[in-house]
Amino acid sequence: MPPPHSRTLKDSEFTANCRQLIDEVAATGEEIIVTKQGKPFGKFVPVEQSLRAPWGLFASEIEILGDIVSPIDSDLDAESDPERLSDT
Repeated sequence: MPPPHSRTLKDSEFTANCRQLIDEVAATGEEIIVTKQGKPFGKFVPVEQSLRAPWGLFASEIEILGDIVSPIDSDLDAESDPERLSDT
């Protein structure tokens, strides 16, 4: 029994329509089982695209402004605006 997202074609149909079938498989993801004398002998399937690792995915779109390595000196913030800490 063919998988749920597949269809079966005779080898002569597959050969006659190969170029069109390439586009269909790429667009739909449906696989095609090719038969010869009523027996399956091949399967035409789309190539699975591997997922790219997320590391560096937005590297060309992000701009770092200022120092992101040094620790934040929170004492200076408290001294410059002491009311900020007592908003409770």
